Amino acid sequence: MPAESTESDTSDKKDKKKEEVPPPPTKGVYIFPNGDKYDGEYQHGSDGSLERNGYGVHTTTEGAVYEGEWKGDKMNGRGKLAHPSGALYEGEFVNNQFHGQGKYTWKNNSFYEGQFKENKMEGTGQFTDTEGQMWTGTFRYKAAPGLRFELKMN
Repeated sequence: MPAESTESDTSDKKDKKKEEVPPPPTKGVYIFPNGDKYDGEYQHGSDGSLERNGYGVHTTTEGAVYEGEWKGDKMNGRGKLAHPSGALYEGEFVNNQFHGQGKYTWKNNSFYEGQFKENKMEGTGQFTDTEGQMWTGTFRYKAAPGLRFELKMN
């Protein structure tokens, strides 16, 4: 004869912990104490501080403007950063740095398009000068040994 179960019906129930789901982002405008302005999605941190999360535009008092994705109060994801000097970066950001695929255009309209690592041109890319001449290859920050010049004949 099979043994009878001595467990009660309540022991069959499993304890379920409620997963903490962060509140949805709020959209609005925030002026920082230094005068910088943020217009976009944010959440309040556990200490009550503002944490940029989602899509937004941050404008500094010096005139730099970042428009793009934020996560953990840092530029993370795709975005574009315009410098007051006229230089522009469009591409991927990780923890406030150019990191991944992107394009950096200098004020004189020459540009580099390719891989970035921690704010540096690092990896496969292409540099185009003000005359439209192109060099392709592997970039290592300020060095680029073995670049190939691409001659375009009209």
